[in-house]
Amino acid sequence: MAARTRYAPDRGLTARMTATMFLLGLVFVAFIALIIGIGAATHASDAVIVLFALILGGGFAIGSLFYSDKIALSTAGAVEVTPQQAPQLHGIVDRVCALADMPKPRVAIANSPMPNAFATGRNADKAVLCVTTGLINMLETEELEGVIAHELSHVAHKDVQVMTIASFLAVVAALLIRISFYGELFGGGRRSGNDQNSLPILAIIMLVSIVVYAVSFLLIRLLSRYRELAADRSGALLTGQPSALKSALIKVSQGINKIPTKDLRTAEPLNAFFFAPAAHLNAKAASLSTIFSTHPSLERRLAELDKIQRQLSQGQ
Repeated sequence: MAARTRYAPDRGLTARMTATMFLLGLVFVAFIALIIGIGAATHASDAVIVLFALILGGGFAIGSLFYSDKIALSTAGAVEVTPQQAPQLHGIVDRVCALADMPKPRVAIANSPMPNAFATGRNADKAVLCVTTGLINMLETEELEGVIAHELSHVAHKDVQVMTIASFLAVVAALLIRISFYGELFGGGRRSGNDQNSLPILAIIMLVSIVVYAVSFLLIRLLSRYRELAADRSGALLTGQPSALKSALIKVSQGINKIPTKDLRTAEPLNAFFFAPAAHLNAKAASLSTIFSTHPSLERRLAELDKIQRQLSQGQ
Protein backbone atom coordinates (compact mmCIF):
# COMPACT_ATOMS: atom_id res chain seq x y z
CA MET A 1 0.00 0.00 0.00
CA ALA A 2 2.74 2.42 -0.92
CA ALA A 3 1.88 5.97 -1.77
CA ARG A 4 3.12 7.82 -4.85
CA THR A 5 5.96 9.65 -3.15
CA ARG A 6 9.73 9.66 -3.37
CA TYR A 7 10.09 7.47 -0.29
CA ALA A 8 12.24 4.50 -1.26
CA PRO A 9 10.56 1.07 -1.06
CA ASP A 10 12.15 -1.84 0.78
CA ARG A 11 11.32 -5.08 -1.04
CA GLY A 12 12.56 -7.29 1.79
CA LEU A 13 10.47 -5.60 4.45
CA THR A 14 7.51 -5.33 2.05
CA ALA A 15 7.66 -9.09 1.45
CA ARG A 16 7.74 -9.80 5.18
CA MET A 17 4.87 -7.39 5.85
CA THR A 18 2.84 -8.97 3.03
CA ALA A 19 3.48 -12.43 4.47
CA THR A 20 2.36 -11.25 7.90
CA MET A 21 -0.84 -9.76 6.47
CA PHE A 22 -1.42 -13.03 4.57
CA LEU A 23 -1.09 -15.01 7.80
CA LEU A 24 -3.56 -12.66 9.49
CA GLY A 25 -5.94 -13.24 6.59
CA LEU A 26 -5.63 -17.02 6.98
CA VAL A 27 -6.33 -16.74 10.71
CA PHE A 28 -9.38 -14.59 9.97
CA VAL A 29 -10.76 -17.05 7.38
CA ALA A 30 -10.18 -20.01 9.69
CA PHE A 31 -11.79 -18.10 12.58
CA ILE A 32 -14.91 -17.22 10.59
CA ALA A 33 -15.20 -20.75 9.19
CA LEU A 34 -14.96 -22.21 12.69
CA ILE A 35 -17.49 -19.76 14.07
CA ILE A 36 -19.90 -20.59 11.22
CA GLY A 37 -19.43 -24.28 11.97
CA ILE A 38 -20.14 -23.68 15.64
CA GLY A 39 -23.13 -21.52 14.75
CA ALA A 40 -24.65 -24.32 12.66
CA ALA A 41 -24.78 -26.50 15.77
CA THR A 42 -26.08 -23.91 18.21
CA HIS A 43 -29.04 -21.73 18.99
CA ALA A 44 -29.72 -18.76 16.71
CA SER A 45 -29.11 -16.34 19.58
CA ASP A 46 -25.44 -17.34 19.69
CA ALA A 47 -25.10 -16.70 15.96
CA VAL A 48 -26.50 -13.23 16.62
CA ILE A 49 -23.73 -12.69 19.20
CA VAL A 50 -21.09 -13.40 16.56
CA LEU A 51 -22.77 -11.10 14.04
CA PHE A 52 -23.03 -8.38 16.68
CA ALA A 53 -19.30 -8.68 17.44
CA LEU A 54 -18.44 -8.43 13.73
CA ILE A 55 -20.60 -5.33 13.26
CA LEU A 56 -19.34 -3.68 16.44
CA GLY A 57 -15.73 -4.51 15.58
CA GLY A 58 -16.23 -3.03 12.12
CA GLY A 59 -17.68 0.11 13.68
CA PHE A 60 -14.68 0.47 15.99
CA ALA A 61 -12.29 -0.02 13.06
CA ILE A 62 -14.04 2.58 10.90
CA GLY A 63 -14.25 5.03 13.79
CA SER A 64 -10.57 4.66 14.68
CA LEU A 65 -9.60 5.08 11.02
CA PHE A 66 -11.61 8.24 10.42
CA TYR A 67 -10.96 9.83 13.81
CA SER A 68 -7.44 8.62 14.59
CA ASP A 69 -6.02 12.14 14.20
CA LYS A 70 -8.52 13.73 16.60
CA ILE A 71 -8.21 10.89 19.12
CA ALA A 72 -4.41 10.97 19.07
CA LEU A 73 -4.18 14.76 19.42
CA SER A 74 -6.66 14.75 22.29
CA THR A 75 -4.81 11.92 24.07
CA ALA A 76 -1.48 13.75 23.66
CA GLY A 77 -2.95 17.09 24.73
CA ALA A 78 -1.58 18.60 21.51
CA VAL A 79 -2.67 21.73 19.67
CA GLU A 80 -2.22 22.59 16.02
CA VAL A 81 0.22 25.40 15.30
CA THR A 82 0.59 27.76 12.35
CA PRO A 83 3.82 28.63 10.51
CA GLN A 84 3.84 31.91 12.40
CA GLN A 85 3.65 30.13 15.76
CA ALA A 86 6.32 27.50 14.96
CA PRO A 87 8.33 28.69 11.95
CA GLN A 88 11.31 26.33 12.46
CA LEU A 89 9.15 23.24 12.81
CA HIS A 90 7.02 24.16 9.81
CA GLY A 91 10.17 24.86 7.81
CA ILE A 92 11.48 21.34 8.48
CA VAL A 93 8.10 19.80 7.59
CA ASP A 94 8.05 21.84 4.35
CA ARG A 95 11.50 20.53 3.39
CA VAL A 96 10.63 16.90 4.08
CA CYS A 97 7.35 17.15 2.18
CA ALA A 98 9.17 18.74 -0.77
CA LEU A 99 11.75 15.94 -0.75
CA ALA A 100 9.02 13.30 -0.56
CA ASP A 101 6.68 15.07 -3.01
CA MET A 102 3.72 14.61 -0.70
CA PRO A 103 1.02 16.91 0.74
CA LYS A 104 1.92 18.79 3.89
CA PRO A 105 0.13 17.49 6.99
CA ARG A 106 -1.31 19.63 9.75
CA VAL A 107 1.34 20.33 12.39
CA ALA A 108 0.74 20.11 16.13
CA ILE A 109 2.83 20.46 19.29
CA ALA A 110 2.26 18.67 22.60
CA ASN A 111 3.58 20.43 25.69
CA SER A 112 5.38 17.46 27.22
CA PRO A 113 8.92 16.86 28.50
CA MET A 114 8.92 13.40 26.94
CA PRO A 115 10.85 13.59 23.65
CA ASN A 116 8.65 11.96 21.02
CA ALA A 117 6.63 12.42 17.85
CA PHE A 118 3.87 10.73 15.90
CA ALA A 119 1.94 11.09 12.66
CA THR A 120 -1.52 9.74 12.00
CA GLY A 121 -4.53 10.17 9.76
CA ARG A 122 -6.40 7.96 7.32
CA ASN A 123 -4.58 9.43 4.30
CA ALA A 124 -2.01 12.07 3.34
CA ASP A 125 -4.66 14.77 2.90
CA LYS A 126 -6.07 14.18 6.41
CA ALA A 127 -2.77 13.58 8.20
CA VAL A 128 -1.42 15.37 11.24
CA LEU A 129 2.14 15.42 12.55
CA CYS A 130 2.69 16.00 16.26
CA VAL A 131 5.97 16.61 18.07
CA THR A 132 6.51 17.25 21.75
CA THR A 133 8.27 20.27 23.19
CA GLY A 134 10.72 17.83 24.77
CA LEU A 135 11.72 16.59 21.31
CA ILE A 136 12.06 20.08 19.85
CA ASN A 137 14.27 21.21 22.72
CA MET A 138 16.45 18.09 22.63
CA LEU A 139 17.30 17.59 18.95
CA GLU A 140 19.41 19.45 16.43
CA THR A 141 17.75 20.50 13.17
CA GLU A 142 19.13 17.55 11.16
CA GLU A 143 18.02 15.09 13.85
CA LEU A 144 14.53 16.55 14.03
CA GLU A 145 14.33 16.39 10.24
CA GLY A 146 15.19 12.68 10.40
CA VAL A 147 12.44 12.02 12.95
CA ILE A 148 9.89 13.93 10.87
CA ALA A 149 10.96 12.05 7.72
CA HIS A 150 10.41 8.79 9.64
CA GLU A 151 6.95 9.87 10.79
CA LEU A 152 5.82 11.12 7.39
CA SER A 153 6.90 7.80 5.91
CA HIS A 154 4.12 6.23 7.97
CA VAL A 155 1.69 8.62 6.30
CA ALA A 156 3.09 8.06 2.82
CA HIS A 157 2.81 4.27 3.19
CA LYS A 158 -0.70 4.43 4.71
CA ASP A 159 0.33 2.68 7.89
CA VAL A 160 -2.78 3.77 9.79
CA GLN A 161 -4.96 2.04 7.20
CA VAL A 162 -2.79 -1.08 7.20
CA MET A 163 -2.71 -1.41 10.99
CA THR A 164 -6.46 -0.71 11.29
CA ILE A 165 -7.23 -3.52 8.85
CA ALA A 166 -4.76 -5.82 10.60
CA SER A 167 -6.28 -5.06 14.02
CA PHE A 168 -9.87 -5.79 12.99
CA LEU A 169 -9.63 -9.51 13.74
CA ALA A 170 -8.13 -8.90 17.19
CA VAL A 171 -10.92 -6.42 18.00
CA VAL A 172 -13.63 -8.91 16.99
CA ALA A 173 -11.97 -11.72 18.96
CA ALA A 174 -11.66 -9.49 22.04
CA LEU A 175 -15.34 -8.56 21.80
CA LEU A 176 -16.36 -12.22 21.50
CA ILE A 177 -14.27 -13.11 24.54
CA ARG A 178 -16.02 -10.48 26.63
CA ILE A 179 -19.52 -11.17 25.28
CA SER A 180 -19.13 -14.94 25.72
CA PHE A 181 -17.77 -14.52 29.23
CA TYR A 182 -20.67 -12.39 30.38
CA GLY A 183 -23.11 -14.60 28.49
CA GLU A 184 -21.95 -17.60 30.49
CA LEU A 185 -21.76 -15.64 33.72
CA PHE A 186 -25.21 -14.12 33.60
CA GLY A 187 -27.16 -16.07 30.99
CA GLY A 188 -27.05 -19.63 32.30
CA GLY A 189 -29.80 -19.38 34.86
CA ARG A 190 -32.29 -18.04 32.32
CA ARG A 191 -31.81 -20.84 29.77
CA SER A 192 -34.74 -23.17 29.11
CA GLY A 193 -34.36 -26.92 28.83
CA ASN A 194 -34.07 -26.73 25.04
CA ASP A 195 -31.20 -24.25 25.26
CA GLN A 196 -28.82 -26.23 27.44
CA ASN A 197 -26.32 -26.63 24.59
CA SER A 198 -25.85 -22.87 24.43
CA LEU A 199 -23.59 -22.66 27.45
CA PRO A 200 -20.91 -25.07 26.20
CA ILE A 201 -21.13 -23.42 22.77
CA LEU A 202 -20.44 -20.01 24.33
CA ALA A 203 -17.49 -21.53 26.18
CA ILE A 204 -16.11 -22.92 22.92
CA ILE A 205 -16.55 -19.55 21.19
CA MET A 206 -14.72 -17.87 24.06
CA LEU A 207 -11.81 -20.36 23.96
CA VAL A 208 -11.49 -20.08 20.17
CA SER A 209 -11.58 -16.29 20.43
CA ILE A 210 -8.82 -16.29 23.07
CA VAL A 211 -6.55 -18.35 20.81
CA VAL A 212 -7.33 -16.16 17.77
CA TYR A 213 -6.76 -12.98 19.77
CA ALA A 214 -3.37 -14.23 21.01
CA VAL A 215 -2.19 -15.24 17.53
CA SER A 216 -3.44 -12.06 15.85
CA PHE A 217 -1.95 -9.91 18.64
CA LEU A 218 1.51 -11.38 18.06
CA LEU A 219 1.21 -11.02 14.27
CA ILE A 220 0.09 -7.39 14.61
CA ARG A 221 3.05 -6.58 16.84
CA LEU A 222 5.37 -8.27 14.35
CA LEU A 223 3.85 -6.20 11.53
CA SER A 224 4.20 -3.03 13.60
CA ARG A 225 7.92 -3.69 14.16
CA TYR A 226 8.44 -4.27 10.44
CA ARG A 227 6.72 -0.97 9.63
CA GLU A 228 8.92 0.91 12.09
CA LEU A 229 12.04 -0.50 10.43
CA ALA A 230 10.63 0.42 7.03
CA ALA A 231 9.96 3.99 8.23
CA ASP A 232 13.51 4.25 9.61
CA ARG A 233 14.94 3.09 6.29
CA SER A 234 12.80 5.23 4.00
CA GLY A 235 13.21 8.30 6.21
CA ALA A 236 16.98 7.91 6.32
CA LEU A 237 17.23 7.42 2.56
CA LEU A 238 14.98 10.40 1.88
CA THR A 239 17.12 12.81 3.89
CA GLY A 240 20.37 11.04 3.04
CA GLN A 241 21.45 11.29 6.67
CA PRO A 242 21.06 7.96 8.50
CA SER A 243 23.55 9.18 11.12
CA ALA A 244 21.22 12.03 12.08
CA LEU A 245 18.31 9.64 12.59
CA LYS A 246 20.59 7.31 14.53
CA SER A 247 21.67 10.18 16.79
CA ALA A 248 18.03 11.17 17.29
CA LEU A 249 17.09 7.61 18.27
CA ILE A 250 19.85 7.48 20.88
CA LYS A 251 18.94 10.88 22.36
CA VAL A 252 15.22 10.12 22.42
CA SER A 253 15.72 6.71 24.06
CA GLN A 254 18.00 8.22 26.70
CA GLY A 255 15.54 11.05 27.28
CA ILE A 256 12.60 8.67 27.70
CA ASN A 257 14.56 6.67 30.27
CA LYS A 258 14.74 9.82 32.41
CA ILE A 259 10.95 10.36 32.40
CA PRO A 260 9.13 9.15 35.56
CA THR A 261 7.28 5.87 35.12
CA LYS A 262 3.92 7.41 36.06
CA ASP A 263 4.25 9.94 33.24
CA LEU A 264 5.15 7.24 30.75
CA ARG A 265 2.06 5.25 31.70
CA THR A 266 -0.19 8.14 30.72
CA ALA A 267 1.44 8.15 27.28
CA GLU A 268 1.21 4.38 26.71
CA PRO A 269 -2.03 4.57 24.62
CA LEU A 270 0.02 6.32 21.92
CA ASN A 271 2.88 3.81 21.87
CA ALA A 272 1.83 2.34 18.52
CA PHE A 273 2.06 5.84 16.99
CA PHE A 274 5.21 7.10 18.72
CA PHE A 275 8.65 7.41 17.14
CA ALA A 276 10.01 5.52 20.17
CA PRO A 277 7.98 3.57 22.76
CA ALA A 278 7.11 5.34 26.00
CA ALA A 279 8.80 2.83 28.29
CA HIS A 280 11.98 2.47 30.29
CA LEU A 281 14.28 0.17 28.35
CA ASN A 282 17.22 -1.98 29.33
CA ALA A 283 18.92 -4.80 27.46
CA LYS A 284 17.47 -7.61 29.61
CA ALA A 285 13.91 -6.30 29.52
CA ALA A 286 14.11 -5.61 25.80
CA SER A 287 15.24 -9.16 25.05
CA LEU A 288 12.37 -10.65 27.06
CA SER A 289 9.60 -8.41 25.67
CA THR A 290 10.61 -8.17 22.01
CA ILE A 291 7.70 -10.25 20.69
CA PHE A 292 5.20 -8.05 22.54
CA SER A 293 6.71 -4.70 21.54
CA THR A 294 5.28 -2.32 18.94
CA HIS A 295 8.84 -1.23 18.04
CA PRO A 296 12.07 -3.07 17.27
CA SER A 297 14.80 -2.85 19.87
CA LEU A 298 17.02 0.22 19.82
CA GLU A 299 19.99 -2.00 18.94
CA ARG A 300 18.15 -3.44 15.92
CA ARG A 301 17.16 0.00 14.65
CA LEU A 302 20.69 1.37 15.05
CA ALA A 303 22.18 -1.65 13.29
CA GLU A 304 19.81 -1.21 10.33
CA LEU A 305 20.69 2.49 10.08
CA ASP A 306 24.39 1.56 10.09
CA LYS A 307 23.72 -0.71 7.09
CA ILE A 308 22.02 2.14 5.26
CA GLN A 309 24.95 4.45 6.04
CA ARG A 310 27.37 1.92 4.54
CA GLN A 311 25.17 1.52 1.45
CA LEU A 312 25.08 5.26 0.91
CA SER A 313 28.85 5.53 1.43
CA GLN A 314 29.54 2.79 -1.13
CA GLY A 315 27.27 4.48 -3.64
CA GLN A 316 29.21 7.77 -3.51
